[in-house]
Amino acid sequence: QVHLQESGGASVQQGGSLRLSCVASVDTINSRCMAWFRQAPGKEREVVSMISSDGRTTYADSVKGRFTISRDNAKNTLYLQMDILSPEDTAIYYCARRSVWPTCPGEPSTSHFNIWGKGIQVTISS
Repeated sequence: QVHLQESGGASVQQGGSLRLSCVASVDTINSRCMAWFRQAPGKEREVVSMISSDGRTTYADSVKGRFTISRDNAKNTLYLQMDILSPEDTAIYYCARRSVWPTCPGEPSTSHFNIWGKGIQVTISS
């Protein structure tokens, strides 16, 4: 059974930076599409960024140019570097692994991902 554990969440001021990490319990992050989702209070969970097994990355329009997804296969760890943070980035952030395919879906939804971390809070104050 694969487990994902996020870390790095915090409360920071607008304009600041954070780096989230997601450690997998087994060697899995390089063979599947991995993603970061977030869910703000009262809103649906939305995809933030994805990385396929061959390293292709995609980003939500709201974070392009500010967030960077990456992974360290040797450490079984997925990262999300978040810069120029704004209060609109406040949410619980989740890492997730796609069910089967190494590629990422063109129109991602939560149903494409079957392994989830418990989530971690990120709060940005103005």
